[in-house]
Amino acid sequence: MRDTGTMGDEDTEWYWDLSNKVAVPARERGPAMRVLGPYPSKAAAENWRDTVENRNEAWDSEDARWKGEDAP
Repeated sequence: MRDTGTMGDEDTEWYWDLSNKVAVPARERGPAMRVLGPYPSKAAAENWRDTVENRNEAWDSEDARWKGEDAP
């Protein structure tokens, strides 16, 4: 277990543990290089792939807009 240095995060922040492939509360998260997050709930952490895909699509569209190209 790891102390994050803040009180109450364990109830409001969740991370996806890349090593163990499981959602963990902030108080149990490992090193930053081995987790994704924070997410607002356990369910959101478990659905990290959807969040990453949606962000990537939005960023790709924004990049295309800046370049004056049609969105992918």
